[in-house]
Amino acid sequence: MRIAAAAIIAIFAAPVAYAQAPAAPPPVPEIMPFDIPYGQPIGLDLANKAIAAAAAEAKKHNWKMSISVVGPAGYLVAHETLDGTQYASVEISQAKARTAALFRRQTSVFQNGVNTGGTPAQLSLLAVTGGVASEGGFPIVVDGKLIGAIGASGGMSSQDAVTAKAGLDAITVK
Repeated sequence: MRIAAAAIIAIFAAPVAYAQAPAAPPPVPEIMPFDIPYGQPIGLDLANKAIAAAAAEAKKHNWKMSISVVGPAGYLVAHETLDGTQYASVEISQAKARTAALFRRQTSVFQNGVNTGGTPAQLSLLAVTGGVASEGGFPIVVDGKLIGAIGASGGMSSQDAVTAKAGLDAITVK
């Protein structure tokens, strides 16, 4: 009986005795990522130029897209929906643009984070109302300052990204 009791105690005590100490948390970085300063919000003429270039890219491939441009605060400046685009894409293109503007980074960063397990900061986007973790949203940075963002939706996320990138490239200098 004593041997059986000692064996039971040893079985339950063993995991506690060999438990590893928790890993030290990673150091807190001094530099903030994606710390792009804000500039004067994008104007209607430049927003329409971006949309025209994005729409031309979509038409070249016969993709039905919704394309949106927002200012740095995420508010809609201009929008176009090509004929035959699914209705859901109107809100999604605006949400992609808004996400890229408000978080000052491409929406693909969040898509990659969610799809690969991500960091807690990336995964926390899932709790943000209207945020989108899918390719197709790009911040518009001119002279080193964020002036807005462009988003596209209607196809696969990679098609959305090609469409929005064409609009971005038409108005920014590398």
